[in-house]
Amino acid sequence: MVTDAQLIDGYAAALLEVARAEGRPDVLSAEVAAVAHQFGTSDELRTTLSDPQVPFERKQGVVSDLLGKRASAVTIALVNMLIGSGRIGDFETIAERMMALAAEAEDEVVAEITSAVDLDDATVARITDKLAEATGRRLRPQLVVDPTLLGGVVAKVGDTVFDGSVRSRLQDLREAWG
Repeated sequence: MVTDAQLIDGYAAALLEVARAEGRPDVLSAEVAAVAHQFGTSDELRTTLSDPQVPFERKQGVVSDLLGKRASAVTIALVNMLIGSGRIGDFETIAERMMALAAEAEDEVVAEITSAVDLDDATVARITDKLAEATGRRLRPQLVVDPTLLGGVVAKVGDTVFDGSVRSRLQDLREAWG
């Protein structure tokens, strides 16, 4: 019997192979992860795309309207494949596993870097360098924009979280001043 973890690994490996066949595994892996994160933050979207009562064509239309020009045709096709196979509820987990497999192939570890706004390449490079120095690992950055973050950056490398968010700093001040 195939476990859920084995299915997720299978989907992640298949998506990564598609990305490799397109010649852009890093770019497509990051794009799939970003789209999966967006889906993961919307209960309404997740419910609509996983509802068996909503026709597949309608779900495809929602994906097309939502992603439009913001994602490649390959990423949109991958999302539609997950919808069609009934695995869209696992999209975030599959995308995370896909990123991890891509990183492992290059002897790297994924560093999830979350900020309230898009970060420029130089900033991402500085953060990645500091995280690599702190962890002693080669890192592959995965950027996540979370507008609910007040400011600053939260980074996760494996099970280690580096919280440089404004919220965390304010909490530290509250605790220090009691």
